[in-house]
Amino acid sequence: MSEHTDPDATPDDRDGIDDQPPDDAELTEEVEAALRQVRDPEVGKDVFEAGLVSDVAVSEGAVTVVADLSDFDPQGGEQVTNAMLRAVSEVPDVDHAHVEQATPGVDEDRSPGLADVDRVIAVASAKGGVGKTTVATHLACAMAGAGLGVGLFDADIHGPNVPGILEVDGPVYSDDEGNPLPVEAGDLDVMSVGLMQDGAPLAWRGAMAHDALSELFEDTAWGDLDTLVVDLPPGTGDVVLTTLQEVHLDGVVFVTTPFHAAVSDTARSLDLFRDNDVPVVGVTVNMAGFTCPTCGDEHDLFEHGDPFDGLDAPVLAELDFDPAVQGTPRPGELPEQMQELGEEAHDRVEEIWALDVPDDALDLRGVPADDRHGRVREAFDATEPGDPFVLVSDRDPTPVRSFIATLSTGVDDPSEVSPFDVERANPETWVLRTVRP
Repeated sequence: MSEHTDPDATPDDRDGIDDQPPDDAELTEEVEAALRQVRDPEVGKDVFEAGLVSDVAVSEGAVTVVADLSDFDPQGGEQVTNAMLRAVSEVPDVDHAHVEQATPGVDEDRSPGLADVDRVIAVASAKGGVGKTTVATHLACAMAGAGLGVGLFDADIHGPNVPGILEVDGPVYSDDEGNPLPVEAGDLDVMSVGLMQDGAPLAWRGAMAHDALSELFEDTAWGDLDTLVVDLPPGTGDVVLTTLQEVHLDGVVFVTTPFHAAVSDTARSLDLFRDNDVPVVGVTVNMAGFTCPTCGDEHDLFEHGDPFDGLDAPVLAELDFDPAVQGTPRPGELPEQMQELGEEAHDRVEEIWALDVPDDALDLRGVPADDRHGRVREAFDATEPGDPFVLVSDRDPTPVRSFIATLSTGVDDPSEVSPFDVERANPETWVLRTVRP
């Protein structure tokens, strides 16, 4: 940066000007210039040109660089992070610097049609023929029957069976903006490709399936819903992968039979959803047994022993083969085991997204990066020595440890800030717990 001085100022006056630290705007320019010397090793561009850095926040010598390093493997991400930290730390007047992983907020992932939908829950299966759509329709009806606003989206565009099970049909009408309106099955709102064609399987794949699903899902005028249940096609094909990439899912319920091959495939599919930060609500075991209507004896339909130990997920229900389930489900008119499944799934979703933190915890979710240091400083200064300090964030708050060390009297090393516990409470929320020294 060029220096600007007053020609009439005395030498002492000029020395005073030079000794003044730069303001936040000037320091931000210097930090950004330093970061432009850091290259993305994969594309050979600086971190701004490569689209890695989304924000740089400066506050009283504290610098936060918000960067999306999710496309790197752990070692590559660490190398780029360290390179950025070195570059920023070498800038004069930078007292503290850390890099935060960019994390999209919930509202950024919601399309306009889903703006008023609180929760999106997928129902999936590793194999076909396990009763996934039957479970999805009954699960949605059970939640709607409990007084919740619920919608059901049939994402199985190759075999849309939801309209047939619920005995609903078109035509599909549009609102004033031309967005399709869901049809009603009692108190349940329903949308399916099967409502827009003659019921024949659709020979779509690749980009066609992607576009058809995205357009119908995003454009449907769902309105104000507590929960939208999405009935996915079985397996991990185009539609499932598209949903994982483009839809903000708050949880997934898997359906399987006790057959050992179905259970082992389910375990692998659970990992796919977890890898995409989708909480597993639980597994529903369908056709777990059969009670003879004549003699009352119970029978296993599969020789399965105890195959669920390897699932690493709660079992929401073990559903008996029940002829009553073959009827047309409606909210408030369901077999008892299906109503209980809906209640259990709803309670599990609430448990996953609930936070057990004190009322005075510092909540940084949604707070701009350039305001975060000030909020942490203010809340930490208001905490008495020896009292707990709890922080809730939508980004991993581990780097805050070094900043807390600078705020603590007599603490020279961040490792001296102890205890220091960071827990990822759910895919969007971290909780930091420590004690002010």
